[in-house]
Amino acid sequence: MTCIVGIQHNGSVTIGGDSAGVAGLDLEVRADEKVFSKLDKYKNEWIFGFTSSFRMGQIIRYALELPDIGEVGVEDEEDINKFMVVSFVDSIRKCFEKRGWLRTKSDREYGGAFIVGVKGRLFVIEDDFQVAIPASGFTAVGCGEMQALGSLYTTKALGKPVNPKMRAQLALEAAEAYSGGVRGPFVIMRGAK
Repeated sequence: MTCIVGIQHNGSVTIGGDSAGVAGLDLEVRADEKVFSKLDKYKNEWIFGFTSSFRMGQIIRYALELPDIGEVGVEDEEDINKFMVVSFVDSIRKCFEKRGWLRTKSDREYGGAFIVGVKGRLFVIEDDFQVAIPASGFTAVGCGEMQALGSLYTTKALGKPVNPKMRAQLALEAAEAYSGGVRGPFVIMRGAK
């Protein structure tokens, strides 16, 4: 189920997602959105887009206490990468464990996949809690991932800037056209400066 896209552009992050809830061959368009923002205690905006499970997304949205990113700035690349790998992932793991979402298989912990934008940076948290940093400046997760990545690649290669919200919209439309698990309406947010 799902297509979530993320674009890093000029010091901000845009994340967009579809509205499909899929179970096997059944699909329902849901009103509870897969893309949302949260403010930490320093008023830093965090944008999230999730796949895997609506329950996981609900835990992140309503129960996750964001760790103190404080004064780490976008220019402090190594600091923010370390923060995400250590502090942020520890907060997610603890929150998932407390809310019954943390899974263990062969002595390894698993959660789910989601995209995060904070301080103008784009990150993908994979189901094994690794933190991926897309070198291309864009990414996608979910069953419509490949279709969306193709669209994001071509809109980047056009030679002239395309508005990040428009790029996200086009990528989600491509995923909807070619993946049975992706449906609008689409929710697209820009921020996370």
